[in-house]
Amino acid sequence: MPDITVACRYALTRWDGRAPGFGTIYGSTVETLVNKEAGIPEYQNRLLTAKEEVEFVNSQPYTLDPYPYDDSAWQPQHASRVPCDGPTEGDIRVFIGHPRDYPGTGFGSYDVLGLTKSLCFERETRMGPYGFSAVAGKNGKKVDWDKVNWGELQHQCREQNRARFHRDNKPNRFLGLVEDESEEPGSLRARSAHREELPQMATTMDESTNETVKMKESRTALLLRTYTGKQYNENDKQMIRSLVTELSLRTGGEYEVSLFLHVKDDTDIWASEEAYRQVVEKYIPPEFWNMTVLWNTEKVKRTYPKLTPKALLVHNGQFSPIQIFMQEHREFDYVWNWEMDSRLIGHHYDFLTKLANFSRKQPRKGLWERNERYYIPSFHGDYETDFRTTIEHIYAGNSVWGAPDIPAVKPVGPKPPVPRPEDDDYKWGVGEEADLITLAPIFNPINSNWVLRNQVWGYRSRDFAWGDLPRRATIITQLRASRRLLDIMHVENLRGNHLASEMVAQTVALIHGLKAVYAPMPVYFDRAWDGAQLAKWFNGGPKGESGSFGSAMGWGQEGRFQGSTWYFRAIPPQKLYNNWMGYEDAGIGGVEWEKEHGRACLPMMMLHPVKEVKETEQG
Repeated sequence: MPDITVACRYALTRWDGRAPGFGTIYGSTVETLVNKEAGIPEYQNRLLTAKEEVEFVNSQPYTLDPYPYDDSAWQPQHASRVPCDGPTEGDIRVFIGHPRDYPGTGFGSYDVLGLTKSLCFERETRMGPYGFSAVAGKNGKKVDWDKVNWGELQHQCREQNRARFHRDNKPNRFLGLVEDESEEPGSLRARSAHREELPQMATTMDESTNETVKMKESRTALLLRTYTGKQYNENDKQMIRSLVTELSLRTGGEYEVSLFLHVKDDTDIWASEEAYRQVVEKYIPPEFWNMTVLWNTEKVKRTYPKLTPKALLVHNGQFSPIQIFMQEHREFDYVWNWEMDSRLIGHHYDFLTKLANFSRKQPRKGLWERNERYYIPSFHGDYETDFRTTIEHIYAGNSVWGAPDIPAVKPVGPKPPVPRPEDDDYKWGVGEEADLITLAPIFNPINSNWVLRNQVWGYRSRDFAWGDLPRRATIITQLRASRRLLDIMHVENLRGNHLASEMVAQTVALIHGLKAVYAPMPVYFDRAWDGAQLAKWFNGGPKGESGSFGSAMGWGQEGRFQGSTWYFRAIPPQKLYNNWMGYEDAGIGGVEWEKEHGRACLPMMMLHPVKEVKETEQG
């Protein structure tokens, strides 16, 4: 049954400004900042007084530099980075303080991730270097963006820094997972020689010289999902430029950003280099031509002939072309699947680095159980102590510990160091890179009313059917996956095993014993929920989880998310972003409103979905 009570409450109070706590996430400006003089220990030495002041407010902006390359602690352990130039310097400015009366997060935490809510981002100081304002290049002339070649800039940067990275061109080691005719039909035989460890950000000591040997850095691809027929507005372009500058150029090539273009028509993009190029030039703005990668369903069909037609649909197989990409680009250790309609209010490198750091520190004990519920600080308490202890008590003796025993699967992940989780003191997994990082809970869809819970193909043997397969899922497919995980997903698809897009990476990580982490990023609501209410309505499972019976992700229950800043049918993301970019929405924002109240300013947050932003440029 639809969640009528919550839906009606939402409809009745949506525009009722008198409701307690209603709408406090809207209307914050640089004029409402408080605690401007407060120190930000976690960003010590990352904030520099900006060279130029701004005309629209008396507050002093600061340049945010979150990169570690000048730190004395970083330099001895890493090869020197060669800085790469873009068309502009790309320095973004921020304001210290947070908006007065701004609510706390509903889900997630700044502190847990090592972020801060005491920096406020305004559109011109944030997006100005990427074309929101008229920008002068290093020659003093206005930048002609159509003449910028972002693909070539990334290529040059990568080559200048190639000594920093390991260029692993070895084939997928998990292709050694082959059909074993001596066992049950469909079972796998995993050879230990094919176990692959992810590169660790660490150093070793050369005993012969007693000198530190600097380890090679990992590289991450960021695939920005797009499709033929999409129209790119100015804000889309500014967002893409900021991703490339902040993640690729400023890091010396640690990231590489590509437009991952789904070619929907029957064009034979593989007929020739010219045919491929014609598609790129037809659908993509010129500045991004050389950073565009094409794919189509036909190539996925040829690669995975055992998948059914339904499993091949992009709706169900969003990660299949990414798996192919990672087979062809062995130089990457990780890949971010990035939604075109998501927006970060904040600095991309700062945000992604903090997610990776948090995930690396997480112990495996109780991890899958922590993953499967929204972290609500006002309800769960401290993440590393209260929350962990609560989970341990709830699941005593019955938590996931290594890969589950499944007849149709022979796991390739590491085995637990001790037989039971009770024997581990939260040590296993600490310092281990995550194979999967998600931005929302990794919930159990079985026994929920989620519409895709049974989208499973293959995974059967003589005594095992797909319905018995343990599963996990995450709503919104923006996530980071390791090459190891994608290699295993590739092999599973070769064998005809597959799940719906929202389940496939999570489930494969679970059944193969890999490390998966829900990083509890800050999520806001447009009305006041207390912690107990949030726990009841969003973690409504029998053990306080977000899946199973009572799942908010079930059919008819998703109205609960309409007032959040991160969900595919949420209302606040578009409204907040419109206001932030200087446009009126529901009586807030726009030129006249800002004359009275000041420029919109927001703390760091991820927003989704943001579908459209007006073309008219605001100053």
